Amino acid sequence: MSSTTPPDDHYELRGNEAPPTPTGAVRAPTSAPAPPPAPPTAPPAPRSAAAGGAGDRAQAATSVAARFSEDFERLEANVGLALKGKADVVRLALICLFAEGHLLLEDVPGVGKTSLARAIAASVDVTWQRIQFTPDLLPSDVTGVSIYNQATQEFEFHPGPIFANIVIGDEINRASPKTQSAMLEVMEERQVTVEGHARPVNRPFMVIATQNPIEMDGTYRLPEAQLDRFLMRIGMGYPDEESEVDILRNTRRWSAIDALEAVLSGAAVQRMIEVAAGVHVSDPLLHYVRAITAGTRTASGVRLGVSPRGSLAMVRAARVLAASEGRAYVTPEDVKVLAGPVLSHRILLTSEAEIHGRDAATVVDEVLAGLPVPVRRS
Repeated sequence: MSSTTPPDDHYELRGNEAPPTPTGAVRAPTSAPAPPPAPPTAPPAPRSAAAGGAGDRAQAATSVAARFSEDFERLEANVGLALKGKADVVRLALICLFAEGHLLLEDVPGVGKTSLARAIAASVDVTWQRIQFTPDLLPSDVTGVSIYNQATQEFEFHPGPIFANIVIGDEINRASPKTQSAMLEVMEERQVTVEGHARPVNRPFMVIATQNPIEMDGTYRLPEAQLDRFLMRIGMGYPDEESEVDILRNTRRWSAIDALEAVLSGAAVQRMIEVAAGVHVSDPLLHYVRAITAGTRTASGVRLGVSPRGSLAMVRAARVLAASEGRAYVTPEDVKVLAGPVLSHRILLTSEAEIHGRDAATVVDEVLAGLPVPVRRS
């Protein structure tokens, strides 16, 4: 496959291919195979100025994607120093960062949810704040509050922790619905309205929230409107034997996270976000993404399928995955790999489907299996 941007008409819909890569299992970056040799032909005619310009732009886009990949892998390696045996999880989390989305980490206690969030925050030279959500936390504790200054005889706004670049929300489902709703505006519009004044937050901006799905006493279920604002929901899982033994072997009195140094500046992260937003997505792939999300709306046992916001999230994440592998264009495999983490938490099942053990991840896999995949023309 060529590393230059393929035109839209290089993809077409055909029958189903081999079973897709399991959703959520992110591929390790690989170099693209060389294109097959072309059959002997007559010497090509001189390129027109327009064709030469298009080729130059494609080469420039590929060069930028290669630099993106190098910086992405450097950040991934740095975060991996503090999180053993979780390369796929780290990679998904960083895809979320560069797609400028928000991440929900849902798993049992003690598997490294907060550690992952702190490692990402420590690896990027930006401001970060941690909010420990509790039932008595108030919305103003998150967004900030105006306090009267007797010296100036004016109210002064004191920004809350939500104005950091990276906000770690620990056990977000322990906050009351009123406090949870304080996150809705900023997660979607990247601004906070306090006392009638809209205040933009810093860029880049990312919320990394954690929740425990097992212990439900004293918790408040996140509403669908808030779940839909998270680009991905992923689990950590237990480490494998070798990784867990390595964790035990290297236990010290200080945390590995505290020893991490920032490897990217905030400005560099923002530039990478802009680069990823420019990665090429062909029209057949856009139709493929739409077919996947539309398929979830009519699937058996589904009460509520994926909205257009989920389609947008899929395209944003796929662009970052492509750039992280040094490509200036998205492939169907990028979409299939990310479908589970990006779409599953946006699907609501009927009570009958839940009773029979059906889950959202199964719905996504079935929709993928039933759709024709755009393939490159030979």
